[in-house]
Amino acid sequence: MALLQVENLKKYYPAPSPWFGPKRFVRALDDVSFELEKGETLGLVGESGCGKSTLARQLIRLEDPTDGKIFLDGIDMGSLRGENLRKMRGSFQMIFQDPYASLNPRMSVYNALEEALKLHTQLDSAGRSKRIAELLDMVGLKPEHARRYPHQFSGGQRQRIGIARALAVNPRFIVADEPVSALDVSVQSQIVNLLQDIQKETGVAFLFIAHDLAVVEHISHRIMVMYLGKIVEHGPAKELCADPAHPYTRALLASAPSVRPEKKVERIILKGDVPSPLDPPAGCRFHTRCPFAKPICAEKEPVLTGISGSNVHTCACHFPYIK
Repeated sequence: MALLQVENLKKYYPAPSPWFGPKRFVRALDDVSFELEKGETLGLVGESGCGKSTLARQLIRLEDPTDGKIFLDGIDMGSLRGENLRKMRGSFQMIFQDPYASLNPRMSVYNALEEALKLHTQLDSAGRSKRIAELLDMVGLKPEHARRYPHQFSGGQRQRIGIARALAVNPRFIVADEPVSALDVSVQSQIVNLLQDIQKETGVAFLFIAHDLAVVEHISHRIMVMYLGKIVEHGPAKELCADPAHPYTRALLASAPSVRPEKKVERIILKGDVPSPLDPPAGCRFHTRCPFAKPICAEKEPVLTGISGSNVHTCACHFPYIK
């Protein structure tokens, strides 16, 4: 059984509606399904506003989904409330995007880590001190850093503290919501390598959200591509980046040629802007911007289908690019 199972997940936000008119909703997530294995990293990419962070909030129960199911180790997360949910939170954590906003400026590193340990473990004071020293060492910080405050650290060091806080309670699953996007390029590789080392040491599974396909390909075992609240392509990281089947994935790769500098990437120019999730296009949601769209694309919505008879690499397109 997979560690994480997401089935037909939907998240609709109410939107202002005209007087006496039908209710309107922003369809941030619309029928998303996937699985994550133990010790695996699943990358998630897509433009801003496609639903990546909304998905992250559903998975760690910061919000309740409109419909669908989330199972962690076979436990229905939607059924948990109160004390049961609090106990379960030790199994899943989140690394936030902004290391400057995710830490309380009035709490020292020691107090920030100790707070998590008090909530989710039975360790005494001595045990907590030992665990905090282990966590700081794990993320490449020194013991004396424990008594400092967030303003005394660089952005990369703050993100290391955020990673230590997420690891404090030995979670089995961590959502990393664009953890390197606010950092300098020189620091990004350090954090990515740190996450890989931590995964090898602890066996934790990651959902790694990012814009940079080069970073996602490097760290992920599999990649999902999201567009306007739907998964449009899903497959092994190397295969998906080497031979993308969906036009949107090809456009993302073409916009970041550094992903494969040794390989000439066909340039795909997308037309117009991303449609509003208030009123997504009929048929394929990407057809209004797709240079290869045919009449059927505006009439019938494609479903995720295996490429060349394989269910490992899937694509939601009527005319997938197959070599």
